[in-house]
Amino acid sequence: MVGDKKGKKLLVIGAFLLPSLLSMALFNLLPILISAVVSLTDWDMLGKPKFVGLLNYINVFTEEKSYIAIFNIFKFLIGYIPLVLGLGLLFATLLNRNIKGAKVFRGMFFIPVITSWVAVSIIWKWLLNGNTGIINYVLSLVGVQGPVWLSDFFWAMPAIIMASVWKDVGFVTIILLSGLADISNDYYEAAKIDGANTINQFFKITLPLLTPTIYFILVISLINCFQLFDQVMVMTGGGPAGSTSTMVEQIFKNAFKNYRMGFAAAQSWILFSIIFIITLVMNKLQKRWVNYEDK
Repeated sequence: MVGDKKGKKLLVIGAFLLPSLLSMALFNLLPILISAVVSLTDWDMLGKPKFVGLLNYINVFTEEKSYIAIFNIFKFLIGYIPLVLGLGLLFATLLNRNIKGAKVFRGMFFIPVITSWVAVSIIWKWLLNGNTGIINYVLSLVGVQGPVWLSDFFWAMPAIIMASVWKDVGFVTIILLSGLADISNDYYEAAKIDGANTINQFFKITLPLLTPTIYFILVISLINCFQLFDQVMVMTGGGPAGSTSTMVEQIFKNAFKNYRMGFAAAQSWILFSIIFIITLVMNKLQKRWVNYEDK
């Protein structure tokens, strides 16, 4: 009887899970397997795929554009992560205080996060317009001649970074706020008794106990950096002269503009491998600097 009940329970669970499992297999696992097969072929989406083995992967590593895209990603990463993390930590610390309207400010910070990247990119494209943009107008008021942001080889990437930080800092702030809420006040009360000032409390209590949250943000941010696409396509299209070109932007263009579907699939798998390796390395290194309260 017990075995029959257990079997019926498993059947009921399976029946409820089956639609989700089927959809996951059909729309996630199957395309992944197909892309792996396509990456071994030369296919323009019109003719018959021609098997070329690992040639597409070799071409990715020998093509200069691939190295430029990876270099641009690291350039974006170096500018984006310190800014979004630093500002997020600052805003989270301020919003964590008992001030009037704190909940309203939290909601305001999160509005850009839920706004479409296309809409945000169009707004920032207008703000950064070299001739009629508000940012250059404000700079002119203090005697500074602003650059033609999105058409300048040097300033195009900083412009993308600014737009990305503005949109994502609300997400980082809310995540850090949740981390701050988990820190017990007992630590701060004990520190006050020992004579620790606010700065010492921040560096000796707040920051160490926030490391698990910071680690989570770093992993998510790194993955997002390597998947940089929407703002680049809308604001610069990968230009000028490839200064904002990224792997995902190249994958899109190779697949749907140049009809090099096999090459694009190989780029996708290489991008996945890079993200996977970096995530593994970060997971290994986090044991050295992430402090968990229960340890």
